[in-house]
Amino acid sequence: MSKLYLVPTPIGNLKDITFRAVEVLKDVDLILAEDTRTSGKLLKHFEITTQMQSHHMHNEHKTVNHLIEKLKAGLTIAVISDAGTPAISDPGFLLVRACVENNIEVDCLPGATAFVPALVNSGLPNDKFVFEGFLPVKKGRQTRFLLLAEETRTMIFYESPHKLVKTLGHFCEYFGEDRPVSVSREITKLYEETIRGTAKEVLEHYTNKPPKGEIVIIVGGKSK
Repeated sequence: MSKLYLVPTPIGNLKDITFRAVEVLKDVDLILAEDTRTSGKLLKHFEITTQMQSHHMHNEHKTVNHLIEKLKAGLTIAVISDAGTPAISDPGFLLVRACVENNIEVDCLPGATAFVPALVNSGLPNDKFVFEGFLPVKKGRQTRFLLLAEETRTMIFYESPHKLVKTLGHFCEYFGEDRPVSVSREITKLYEETIRGTAKEVLEHYTNKPPKGEIVIIVGGKSK
C-alpha cells in the first residue's frame, strides 16, 4: 500500500537516529532528500541503498503533483531533511497536505528535532510555548516583533549564526534588555553549548564571541 513517511534524521550525533527510521529508509521505494549530497553521507553510513530524489524549498511546489501520482500508483516514499524532523522549518508540509487531501496515508516517525532539547535545557517555562521558527528577514520583521512583545508564553526561534547578534539586539529593543534568553548552539555535537542570561547579557556574550553552527533561541514570555 502507498504511504508517505516523514523520517527525522540526526541533528548532529549520528547515534540519535532510531532503529525504526533506518528500517523505513531501507524499505521504502523512494527517499526525498533536502540535499542528496548531505543525505548521501547519512545513508552510506547506515548502508541504505534506496533511491534518492531531491526535494527542497525551491522545487517542492513543482514536484508535489508528480509525487502524489507516484503514491497513488502504490509507491512508498520517505521524506528526510538535512537534519531533524521534516516540515519543521524544512520542506515537507506541502506534500503532507496533498496526501491528506488525496486520502493517502501519512506516518510521521518520532525522532530528532532541535527545539525540544533547547527548550527543556533553557530552564524557562515549558508548560506553554510558541514555536516561531525563523523570523522574517526584512518585510514584516518589525511587525512580528511588536506582536511578540506581548506574548506571555515562552518563545522558540531558529537563527543563523551571522544574524544572531542582530536578532538579540532586536530582542533588547522590543522585549527589553532584562528579558530572559537562552541560546543553544550545536546541539548533540562536539562543541554543544547553552548560554543563558538576560537579552543584554547574551547579546554582550555573542558580540564578543561570534557564534558558529546551528542555533536555537528560547525567550521568556512577557511577565503578566
